[in-house]
Amino acid sequence: MDTLSLLQHYWWFLIALLGALLVFLMFVQGGQALLYDLGHTEEERNLMVNSLGRKWELTFTTLVTFGGAFFASFPLFYSTSFGGATYVWMAILFCFVLQAVAYEYRRKPANVFGEKTFNIFLMINGILGPLLIGTAVGTLFTGAEFTVDRLNLAGEGGGAVISQWTSPWHGLEAVANWRNVLLGLSVTLLALTLACQYLMNDIADETLRQRAARRMRQVSVAFVILFVVWLVALLLADGATADASGVIALEPYKYLHNLLELPYVAVVLIIGVAAVLWSIRLGWNGSRRAIWFGGAGSILAVLSLLLLAGWNQTAYYPSLSDLQSSLTIANSSSSLFTLRVMAWVSLFIPVVVAYIWYVWRALNRRPLTREELHEGGHQY
Repeated sequence: MDTLSLLQHYWWFLIALLGALLVFLMFVQGGQALLYDLGHTEEERNLMVNSLGRKWELTFTTLVTFGGAFFASFPLFYSTSFGGATYVWMAILFCFVLQAVAYEYRRKPANVFGEKTFNIFLMINGILGPLLIGTAVGTLFTGAEFTVDRLNLAGEGGGAVISQWTSPWHGLEAVANWRNVLLGLSVTLLALTLACQYLMNDIADETLRQRAARRMRQVSVAFVILFVVWLVALLLADGATADASGVIALEPYKYLHNLLELPYVAVVLIIGVAAVLWSIRLGWNGSRRAIWFGGAGSILAVLSLLLLAGWNQTAYYPSLSDLQSSLTIANSSSSLFTLRVMAWVSLFIPVVVAYIWYVWRALNRRPLTREELHEGGHQY
């Protein structure tokens, strides 16, 4: 493996890791979706929002970093997907803008819209955020309607359009593929499951804990069923693979072959799935430790699935309009110079992760109580 190929694999690993962290942190969205389901009084809802409010910026920041890392390391994907699937990404952006506005103005004294309005904003983000992101990520395996012409760098009038979207729906056509929708529903149910586990850990209130445990039993069963169906469908599906010359062809059972040919990724997937199942077992009995196994397991499982999508000469963004336009980490990455410079910058990532961990522990040193809501200080 030469230096360029090594850096391409390295940066796909970082992209996959950021995506995995994003899926875990969407427990914030899951908690928002359950705002009125678990919180039966205004005080209980305020307790939930203040618990989730400690972490909402981490989710938003990770989403932005995920997009920024894709732009820097694989710019052709960024221009193709973000520039072509406009409606989907604008809908996702709108959902997260609603979330930011809600946390900023929900309890402000001059709030003329009322607290309930911003609660609805949080619920919209909580439901549509994971659903849309999960459905969009599904296209990394099922493909999208686009073409790529790398020779079109000097269009008439100075325009240089390399990628063209061939569907007038600009990304919304993803919902027509049941596998995309199934992944979107699975991500949403996982967010709900992790949210229940997080609230059981972070809020010292027996009433809310029992409700969260009861709701987790229901949504976790639905999540396991849908995820297993999606995973089996993935392993049985065809995938696009590139040969040594860069020619792309369909390969039956491509992702199953990836799993067998990359045994270390398979081990990570098995450990991740086992940890998530163990967290459900703990949460079933109301254990506060469930979120640690659920969070770690989710990160490992999603990381391994995204690695299967891009490593082993796999086209991580297949084109349904022109198979040869499909994107791989080899034909869509930045230059060797750019990847090398960014690799040095990425060495600061552990420092950032350590800071996030420190802040997390500081904020969650003791569970949130009803009494704290009446002690003053910052309230969401």
